[in-house]
Amino acid sequence: MNFFLRIASYILHPLLMPLIGALIYFAAAPRFIPEEIIQTKIFGLTVLTILIPVVLFFFLKSLGTISSIHLENVKQRKIPLLLQSILLIVVIKMVIDVYRYPELYFFFLGILLSTLSAIFMALFNIKASLHMIGISGITMFTIALSIHFEMNLTLLIAGLMIANGVVASSRLHHKAHTGLELVLGLLMGVIPQLTLINFWL
Repeated sequence: MNFFLRIASYILHPLLMPLIGALIYFAAAPRFIPEEIIQTKIFGLTVLTILIPVVLFFFLKSLGTISSIHLENVKQRKIPLLLQSILLIVVIKMVIDVYRYPELYFFFLGILLSTLSAIFMALFNIKASLHMIGISGITMFTIALSIHFEMNLTLLIAGLMIANGVVASSRLHHKAHTGLELVLGLLMGVIPQLTLINFWL
């Protein structure tokens, strides 16, 4: 069980959530999108939301600024989250067109708002679960897509709900967060997505 929960923390790492959200969107969107366009977008998102952050992580770790990719120390969160916010702004400005992909655009805008909220919390030494922010945000987005596209995504949504439980159990089991920090992360993931739904649903 310990091994399973530890693996879950990496598989469901918040860095992967933006890309997973984009994959769900392109798979669910009923409108025609050329395959080469999808591949280009996915490549750009992979570079900006995963590869560059991982490189920056090792750079910051070599400087002693952070000690873990999970950013469990609240004092170490500010710089990585600020850099992540900058990369998300680049995604919003250069990769995702609000007119062609409004659902995906506001999904990433919601991620940016969640990230900025986490930075704000860190300024006051309040630690919200980044894992819960990621998985709860993508769950809310998928529910909204199901309603918007009038598609039956029940199995996917159920799987994401289970993933929320697995993430929460993993973080509690490893004493990375308290229950309150998990709830705070859940709210910080859901509320921005729920608020921005009004612009595209």
